Amino acid sequence: MSGATAPTDVHGHPGSGAGTTTAARRMGALARAELTLLGRTKATLAAAVFVPLTLPFSLRGTVDQMDLKGTGLSVGSVVLPSSVGFSLLFAVYTSLVSVYAARREELVLKRLRTGELRDAEILAGAALPSVAIGLVQCLVLTVACAALLDVGAPQAPHFAVLGLLLGLVMWPPLAAVTANFSKSVEGAQVAAMPLMLLSLLGSGTFIPLQTMPDGLASACELLPLTPVITLIRGGWTGDLSAHDALGALATAVAWIVLAVFAVRRRFRWEPRR
Repeated sequence: MSGATAPTDVHGHPGSGAGTTTAARRMGALARAELTLLGRTKATLAAAVFVPLTLPFSLRGTVDQMDLKGTGLSVGSVVLPSSVGFSLLFAVYTSLVSVYAARREELVLKRLRTGELRDAEILAGAALPSVAIGLVQCLVLTVACAALLDVGAPQAPHFAVLGLLLGLVMWPPLAAVTANFSKSVEGAQVAAMPLMLLSLLGSGTFIPLQTMPDGLASACELLPLTPVITLIRGGWTGDLSAHDALGALATAVAWIVLAVFAVRRRFRWEPRR
């Protein structure tokens, strides 16, 4: 992907449709090249594909020991949304932080901007493989958890679908923002750790908000992953009120708007020195 200057050939050779290709074609070409590179980066690929698939099994033992009486939750309704959260954090967020940092340091992003691709298309095209992996993982884990943990079908599927879509839209721009704070691919993983750990501990993945003190739970509701978990969990339990659903939606949209605004204003296209 080094030296890319044209939308249909990310190795620097203009494609046959240069100048007349659509945004979808340009992003598709970039996504295919990014997917090839992702397959060659074993560490990033392993973290994106295998870690989210193994974490739910380790979480199951922890949830079995929790006192869920009076919360309206079951083991399945805790583990299933958490599994989706793991996929969003590892397959989408952390992998994309590394991707954006690597392409920036290799001057790929700078070269792509000299071609037909627009800024949003460059970032979206690079994100598509990770988002696709995350989506497939979420669907596989959802089916597996529903079957193995006996949670059944979602009582309010529209909330579950909305939560998943918001998560898939939210984390790529957050990854782009986070990549600004790293000077290397190795530093990108360090830069991603604070938000990832906060999300794991405070967004209802490892510890449901229903088991937290009220003050702490209210603060954790403002984290970016929390509305996603809330909507998905509420979609399965069916006990999410319209007021709480609107609050979760507003929080998620606010994070998306802030992240996109920060990317447009502050994203670094050249290596940090």
